[in-house]
Amino acid sequence: MKKLLILSLLLFLVNNIFAQTRSFDEVFPNLSKEIKKSAFGNSGYVKSSQRTSGFLIMGNDKNSKLDPQIVNNVLRKNPGYLVESILVIPDSSVNLLDIYNALGNIRDLRGRLYNSATRNQAVPLFEEATRIQSSRQTNAVPDPAPSKTLPSAETVYIRLKDVNFGNTYYRGDMTLVQNGLRYTLTNFRNISYLFVPVMKEEKFIAQLYFEPIKEGILIYSIAGADISDFVASKIDIDSAISKRLNVIISWAADGIRKKQ
Repeated sequence: MKKLLILSLLLFLVNNIFAQTRSFDEVFPNLSKEIKKSAFGNSGYVKSSQRTSGFLIMGNDKNSKLDPQIVNNVLRKNPGYLVESILVIPDSSVNLLDIYNALGNIRDLRGRLYNSATRNQAVPLFEEATRIQSSRQTNAVPDPAPSKTLPSAETVYIRLKDVNFGNTYYRGDMTLVQNGLRYTLTNFRNISYLFVPVMKEEKFIAQLYFEPIKEGILIYSIAGADISDFVASKIDIDSAISKRLNVIISWAADGIRKKQ
């Protein structure tokens, strides 16, 4: 068994060493010029869709070279709502270790702004953000110092004090794949609004995928949520998911840009 594990690790390392850097068009060969232009803009390209009107998923296109597991992990949750995003950080000199270290700065999520329609101003989405010990022990622990090595997989637990939903709890699962790094964010406790559950545990999932490409760093993300019709009638779910995904993407992107 030990020899098999060592052999598997060596094969993983060889595959990653010899994985060729792809271009944006190799990953997404069928995107329109308008979508591609937005993807290379400051905020990237974002779109939302609902199961009732049919999902149109860029990462699920038959010609896409994106790892199908990225999209399938979300669709497996049978979401009623999806938000998909593509962003390219151009001229980046960072590597996967830099990206991993940027994702480790959980406290940098605190105070990031979003535009609130009800308040008619930009307000912090997460009033507090901290890493916690585990799903059962929710005491805060500090973010680690930058790592000098890149693990093949890791799980972290996070508490975010959401401006609308109060304390929310997430599990972050990081996995290295052949061309990049996949980061999965899932709520391991109910997300509630005024004591009413909005999303039950494991009913929200966000997949973030990072890949160094010829043009820079590709960040592809897709988030899904399964919400009751009653709750959906009271809250703009598309907006709620989009805003939170945008804040998380901007947090990751800003952390990567600091490494340039």
